[in-house]
Amino acid sequence: MNKKAAQIFKNSLCVVFALATFSSFAQNSVIISGQDPNRRVITTAVPFLNFAPDSRHSAMGDVGAATTPDAYSAHWNAGKLAFIKEDLGFSLSYSPWLGKLVNDMSLSYLTGFKKIDENSAWGFDLRYFNMGDIQLTDGRGNELGEFNPRDFALGTTYSRKLSQNLGLGVSARFIYSNLSGNISSAGGAEAKPGVSVGADIGLYYQKSTFVGTKEGVWSWGLVLSNIGPKITYNSAEDLDYIPTNFRIGTAYKINFNELSSISFSLDLNKLMVPTPPIYRTNEDGTLATDDNGNLIIEQGSDPDRPLISGIFGSFSDAPGGFEEEIKEFTVSFGAEYLFAEKFAFRSGYFYENQSKGGRKYFTVGAGMKIKNLGIDFSYLVPQIQNHPLAETLRFSVHYTIPQN
Repeated sequence: MNKKAAQIFKNSLCVVFALATFSSFAQNSVIISGQDPNRRVITTAVPFLNFAPDSRHSAMGDVGAATTPDAYSAHWNAGKLAFIKEDLGFSLSYSPWLGKLVNDMSLSYLTGFKKIDENSAWGFDLRYFNMGDIQLTDGRGNELGEFNPRDFALGTTYSRKLSQNLGLGVSARFIYSNLSGNISSAGGAEAKPGVSVGADIGLYYQKSTFVGTKEGVWSWGLVLSNIGPKITYNSAEDLDYIPTNFRIGTAYKINFNELSSISFSLDLNKLMVPTPPIYRTNEDGTLATDDNGNLIIEQGSDPDRPLISGIFGSFSDAPGGFEEEIKEFTVSFGAEYLFAEKFAFRSGYFYENQSKGGRKYFTVGAGMKIKNLGIDFSYLVPQIQNHPLAETLRFSVHYTIPQN
């Protein structure tokens, strides 16, 4: 792809991000996807909140609910943070986004933690999604100048052991999203940055076990993340869900000897937002409306229902019933080999049903630690050629201070 084509692609992508938050475009997007029985993709505002932000877990197929605690626990499972061994730590991750197509989009993630005592810990995290510069134009194609769409979220975490094996963590974050600058929606509503808040609740359990003569650690985790009010970019009547997510996972680590170990992890994820319905159509193919001008739902539930109803009803609102609900779960599997706690080799696989987005990719990565400083990287390999996520790289640097 040449430079001009890449710029056109990026401009189109960012405009879609921006316009999808306005009611007129968002509604049409739901209608279009809802009318396709073979592809009903769930979309939300601020999807960057669920992007895998660090190199360790992205190298293992985006698992993280039950992996061993580290500086990235604030994103994956706040309940793990109380079990972290070090006293203090910081990490910084960076990933060029859609780097195969454009050269100025990126995702950055800064996080840190501090042990309060033997049973509790505190953490913070900051993520920043930069969508690069785009050229804005009006309806006639006249240039209006350049703009840099961007999102960020700032959060804090508290984690505590409830017992020797079980931990509970909670996180709260502020979310800011500026996608459109001063562009107004097609209906004439004045654009503005979107602001919301979100909360996470995470449970983590770990227990030492034996398989034959080999000592190991079995763990599981359950996380509800990004629980929060809808976000708007123009008026209080035009609201979009943030990506509330349900994650459950398990992991098993086998210690071969004092120097080497291998762990296997499995995660299941599901967005807790409404599934797009199927709308009734007229004989000429246009969408049918009632006497008040509202679209008539043929199958499924109203996607604009209240927040609590949308979150908890997301497990039973798919037009295709239970079979479609199962398709909305993504599956992540990963493995990590550690040698002397200094060298790590990782691999994984991520699967999403074709009708729900179709992301399928392998991941690989490695890491090394010299004294208190660690460096990790990961690389994504899609199953589909020329996929936008192809050649996605993530780099992470972390520094920890052991307990006295």
